[in-house]
Amino acid sequence: MASNFRYLKNLPKNFRYISTTPAKNDAWLSKIFVRKIEPTKESHSRMLSDKEIVYSLQTHLFRADSKQAYLNNVKNTVELIKSQEPLSQAVELVGSWTVNVGDQDQALHLWSFKGGFEKIDSANEILSSNEDYTKLWDEQGKLVRSRHLQYLLAFSYWPQIKLRKPKNIYEIRSYALKPGTMIEWGNNWARAINHRQNNDEAFAGFFSQIGRLYNVHHIWCYEDLQARRETRESAWRSPGWDECVAYTVPLIREMHCRILVPTDFSPTQ
Repeated sequence: MASNFRYLKNLPKNFRYISTTPAKNDAWLSKIFVRKIEPTKESHSRMLSDKEIVYSLQTHLFRADSKQAYLNNVKNTVELIKSQEPLSQAVELVGSWTVNVGDQDQALHLWSFKGGFEKIDSANEILSSNEDYTKLWDEQGKLVRSRHLQYLLAFSYWPQIKLRKPKNIYEIRSYALKPGTMIEWGNNWARAINHRQNNDEAFAGFFSQIGRLYNVHHIWCYEDLQARRETRESAWRSPGWDECVAYTVPLIREMHCRILVPTDFSPTQ
């Protein structure tokens, strides 16, 4: 991947490129050992993200016969959190969606915590002692088949999240990466994102910190499925996009996409 270096001029100023290519004399070692990475006293998450915000992604599989009751429950939970003054300053719902194409009877809710894990700890402490919240949580448990929570950080090179007005669909493309490849992923996508800015389709890009590890989520916003098709075809006509894709594909163990529709209480539509 030595050819990566010729793209350095396209990287954002705040993104640190980390070499994962073995030195020439050590090339034969790469066949048996993990690739050499430049020594650093910073964690990889600090290199990939420069934002003091932690995001939580809740993925719920609701019962097919309980969709409306479930959505009412989530809406009431959102309103309760908004009404709690210590929480409302730091905890915010970014987006709420149900899956239209992909895993059926599924909902995703994206929250932001300004102040990081410290705010998550304080929010959990406040909510655990709130009787109304506890009742809503118990009620929700009867309406869902499973719940999964991930804590995420936003990639530093991804555009800042901008809430959209109606009417849009969203696509979340989720990738399970091979362990040890997150830096390479960041190196490549810091360039690749430049090919996906023309139609303002980039909504958010995250990597997991707690929950399923080595997970990446890219969320895209489109007017409709036809606009999605046209936008993606336009990217393939952009010189360099195919090369970025070629570098990232070997890093992936599994990937899937879902088309999402905003709920009526989602801040972004």
